Amino acid sequence: MLANLKLKLLFIIGLVILCIWIIYPLNEKINLGLDLQGGIFLTLRVDTSKMPANISDAVRADAVDKSIEIIRKRIDQFGVKEPSISKQGKDRIIVELPGVTDRTRALQLIGRTALLEFKLVSDDEELINEATAADVPVGYELKYDNEERPLLLEENYVLTGESLADAVMGRDQYGRPSVKLEFTPKGARKFENITGANVNRRLAIVLDGQVYSAPTIREQISGGNAEITGSFSVDEAKDLSTVLRTGALPAPIVIEEERTVGPRLGADSIKNGINATLIGGITVIIFMAVYYFIGGILANIALILNVLFIIAALVILKATLTLPGIAGIGLTIGMAVDANVLINERIREELKLGKSIRTAIGNGYGRAFPAILDSNITTIIAAILLVWFGSGPVRGFGLTLIIGLTASMFTAIVVTRLFLDLLTLKWKNIPLKMLQLIPQTKIDFIKIRGFFYTLSIIVIVAGLFLFVNKKEASFGIDFTGGTLQEFKFEKAIEVDSLRNSLTEVGLADVIIQHDKEDPSIILIKSEQNYADKIIDQFAKSFPENRAEILSIESVGPVVGKLLKKNAALALSFALLSICIYIWIRFRDFTYGLAGVVSLFHDVLVAIAFCALTNRPVDLLIVTAFMTVAGYSINDTIVTYDRIRENLRLLRKTTFRDVINLSINQTLGRTIWTSVTTIAVVLAIFLLGGKVLHNFAYVLLVGFVSGVYSTVFIASPLIYAWEKK
Repeated sequence: MLANLKLKLLFIIGLVILCIWIIYPLNEKINLGLDLQGGIFLTLRVDTSKMPANISDAVRADAVDKSIEIIRKRIDQFGVKEPSISKQGKDRIIVELPGVTDRTRALQLIGRTALLEFKLVSDDEELINEATAADVPVGYELKYDNEERPLLLEENYVLTGESLADAVMGRDQYGRPSVKLEFTPKGARKFENITGANVNRRLAIVLDGQVYSAPTIREQISGGNAEITGSFSVDEAKDLSTVLRTGALPAPIVIEEERTVGPRLGADSIKNGINATLIGGITVIIFMAVYYFIGGILANIALILNVLFIIAALVILKATLTLPGIAGIGLTIGMAVDANVLINERIREELKLGKSIRTAIGNGYGRAFPAILDSNITTIIAAILLVWFGSGPVRGFGLTLIIGLTASMFTAIVVTRLFLDLLTLKWKNIPLKMLQLIPQTKIDFIKIRGFFYTLSIIVIVAGLFLFVNKKEASFGIDFTGGTLQEFKFEKAIEVDSLRNSLTEVGLADVIIQHDKEDPSIILIKSEQNYADKIIDQFAKSFPENRAEILSIESVGPVVGKLLKKNAALALSFALLSICIYIWIRFRDFTYGLAGVVSLFHDVLVAIAFCALTNRPVDLLIVTAFMTVAGYSINDTIVTYDRIRENLRLLRKTTFRDVINLSINQTLGRTIWTSVTTIAVVLAIFLLGGKVLHNFAYVLLVGFVSGVYSTVFIASPLIYAWEKK
C-alpha cells in the first residue's frame, strides 16, 4: 500500500511541476479577454441585399467568406495582436480586437466598403442647374466636393478599384498626406486611354459614394499612377491606402452589435476581480483551517492546487480569461471546498460511531463520493450549455467553471485522500478533531412546511407579477436592443449641463445618469449608438473637463431578439438536462419531481428578486440563473442521498420521521457547504466592481434560496407526494 501511495505522491508532484512550467511566466502565457485588457467586440452583418441584382447566387453566397478574408487583411495591416474573426450563421461575422483603443479608426477601417470608382464630370452648366434644382438628368448623379460645390457625375464609372495593384500613403505637392495609387498593367492601359480621350475634362475619384477629388485632365497620363488628395490626417491616409490595397467588400457591412471596453475599465476590472477572488478565497481558507483543523488544512492545500490546475488548463487550451472567468475561478474555490466539507462531515459521523480513523476515512470518502459527483455534474451541465450558447465573457465563465469543477473533484477526492492516508500511516492515532458550531437539531420540518410553501409562493408570484408588468424594462439592452455608453470626466459634472450640451446636437431624448459610486462617471442610454457624436460634443462643450469612453454596449434589435432566443434556449436546456439527470440518478419519480420543483423555485426566486430590486435581466444575469440552476440542487441531492440511506437502515421508522431525521442530520453540512461558496460570491458582490455586481447579486440570492429550498421545500415535498 505504501508503494502505491508513493507512486500517487510522485505523480501529483510531477503534475504540479509540469503546471508551474506551463504557466511560467503567467503574464506572457495567459490570454486576457476584451473586458480585462480593453478592446472591441463586433457582430457584423453582410448586407447581400445591397449587391447588384445581376450577381449570381454563388457569388452572393460567397460574399460572407470574401468579406472575412478582406476584413482579416485590413486588421492585419492595422497591427492588432491576436484578433479573432469568425463566421456566425449565414450572414454574420464576429470580430474581436483585443487591446484596440482607437475605436473610431477601427470601426471605419472594418466597416468601410472601399468601393473606388473613377467617374467623368459633366461641365454642362444647363445640366448642372437642372440637377441642383432637384431634377437630375438621366444617366447622371449629383455629388458635392469637399467645399460643397456641386458636381454632376456620369452614372457609369470608367474605372474601379479592381484595376488597382497597390495603394500607399504619400504626400501631395503641398506636403499633405495623400494616397498614391498604382494600377495593374491592364488598368494602366485603361487609365491611359481614358485620360487621353478626355483631356480638359474633370475625372472624379469617388470612394463609397464620396467625392475625394475631381482634378482636370491636362494631358494623357501614362505610367499607371494616380493620387487621391484631400484633408487627410496621416492615420486616415494610412487606413485609406489599407482598405484600397486589400480590396472592396463585396457588400455593405452593418454593425449590429458593439461592445467596447476602454483600457481604464479593463484595468479596474482586473484589480477588482482579483482582489474579490483573493479575499473570498482567503476567507474560505481561514474557515476550513479553523473549523476542520487537519482536514481543513489538507483541503486548503488541495484548493491551491485546484487554482494552479485551472490556470494551467487555460494556458494549454489557449483559452481567454474574462472577468466572469475570474469570478468563475473564485466560484470554483467555494465549490471545491464543498466537496471537502462533505467528506469531513462524513468522517466526523463515522468517528462518532466509534470507527477507527482508517475505517472512518474510507467510509467518509466512499459515502460522500456519490453526492460530490452528482452535485458537480449538475453544475457542469449548466456550464457546458453556457459554452455552447454563449460568447465572449459568458463562454469564458462557462469554460472556467467546467475546468475548475473537474479539477476540484480530482483534488478533493484524490489529493486530500492521499495526504490523509500518508498521515494516518505514519501516525495511526492522529486526532482528526473538528469544530461543530451547529449542534444536532430535532426540528419537525414536515410540520412547518405549509408556512414556507406560502412564503415562497408569495415571493415568487409578487416578483413575477412585477417582472411581467415591467415588460421591456425588465430586460437589459442585450435583449431589447439599444446603446449604453459610459464616459468618465476628469471632474464631476452636472447632468443638466450634459443634457443642455447634447440638446444642441439633437440628442435631447437620451437618458443621462450619474454612476452611483463615482459622480465623474456618466451613463447615457439611447436607442442608437451616438458615441462618436457625444464625445465630439463633450470636447466642444467642456474643453477643460476631458471625457473618455469607458465602455460602449450597442445591440441592434435583430441581434437583441437572437440573444434573447439563445438565452431562453440555454436556460431551458440547462433546466431540462438537470431534471433528466436527477430522475435518472434517483430512479424515482417523486424524488425527481421534488428536485425539479426545488430547482425551478431557486431560479424563479432569483428572477423575482431581480424584478423587486430593479435589476434588468441581461446576458450575465442569465448566466447567473443557469449557474444557480446547476449549483442550488447540490444540497438537495445530498439530503436525498441521506433520506434513501436512512430508509435502508431504519426500516421500522416512519417515512415522516426518516425525512425529518435526514434533514436534521444534514442541516449543518447543508449550511457549511453553502457558506463557503456564498463567502466567495459575497466578496465578488462587495468588491468585484460594478460589472460583476448584478451577476454576483443573482448568485447570492440563488445560493441562499438553494439552502432554503433544500430544507423547507424539496424534502418536505417528497413526504407530501409520497403520502398521496
